[in-house]
Amino acid sequence: MFRHDGLDVSWLGYATLRVAGRESVVYCDPGRYGVLDGYEGGDADVVCVTHDHHYDSDAVRRVAGPETTLVLFEGVNTHRIDRDVARPADLPVEVRTVDAHADIAVGDVVVRTVPAYNDPAGPRADADGDVPHPEGMGCGFHLTIPSRWGRDVSVFWPGDTDVLEGHDRLDISLFCPPIGGTFTMDRQEAADLAAALDPDLVCPIHYDTFEAIATDARAFAADVASRGVPVVLDEPDE
Repeated sequence: MFRHDGLDVSWLGYATLRVAGRESVVYCDPGRYGVLDGYEGGDADVVCVTHDHHYDSDAVRRVAGPETTLVLFEGVNTHRIDRDVARPADLPVEVRTVDAHADIAVGDVVVRTVPAYNDPAGPRADADGDVPHPEGMGCGFHLTIPSRWGRDVSVFWPGDTDVLEGHDRLDISLFCPPIGGTFTMDRQEAADLAAALDPDLVCPIHYDTFEAIATDARAFAADVASRGVPVVLDEPDE
């Protein structure tokens, strides 16, 4: 866990990010691969889920509080998920669906979305142009969360995506990019984007959970820091 501008922030593993502000606790993409095993939770005001791969109904139940709102990308389809998951409608939460261009308020949190996908002409495409995350499969989340210091702090979790047109024009305080490559931008691409965004702080996530997304996080941190951008590693096993 680390503190940033009046927010308490934790990368809990894989894509699971917890951000606690003045009044609200927000989770992005909680669960999968045992990252919440033994985790108490029960404090979420808002849970944001980017796409099918990160929809884990057991994890949503684990982190949900008494009045949780699940902000779910509209393309999430439990019939397409090859895991044992409950329908969002069967969870003890309010469900609000969003597309890739949403701008909504959930309590004191402003939730905006951006497209998230792999370019069929880019490095994640196979010889036929097929990609792990085609356009329309998911979104990223740009969150504005009031902090304990009375400031509105912007947090950007791009989701499972390549670097896309427009990413570098966002106004961001805390940037949490995926750096594992294979299915998302890799550490070099994420470092280039961090330099272009020039946020107040960078914390990478979505790496080292399994072999396909293993990377050198310390090399990423050194790369980002060498460009004058503050960076922190919040590795769950440390």
